[in-house]
Amino acid sequence: MCIFCKIVNGEIPNNTVHEDENFLAFHDLYPKAPIHVLIIPKKHVENFQSVDAETMAKMTPFIQEVARKAGVDKTGYRLVTNNGSDGGQEIFHLHFHLLGGGKLRWDHSHEDPHKSL
Repeated sequence: MCIFCKIVNGEIPNNTVHEDENFLAFHDLYPKAPIHVLIIPKKHVENFQSVDAETMAKMTPFIQEVARKAGVDKTGYRLVTNNGSDGGQEIFHLHFHLLGGGKLRWDHSHEDPHKSL
């Protein structure tokens, strides 16, 4: 069982931002921005490539509500998901990072073909 499934099952505590019967949003333990919330489906889905359209249709308004509750719906935020090992996914349970709370930098290292992606 993955760490996010353990969080959903209550085996590991979390700092919940918002929850409903299908999804859970909680603060990241290692934030990369002043506001860093992880948003997951409660049912295990490995990654974005394997999620069904119905789940995503339900997840969209949930994420919008998380942004509102986090206070970044008007000022702006970044929504990121890493897909697969080459995409940087470390936990193989679909999750989105909602980052905000200030001007976010963009890493332009990909512009130099000699730097590692």
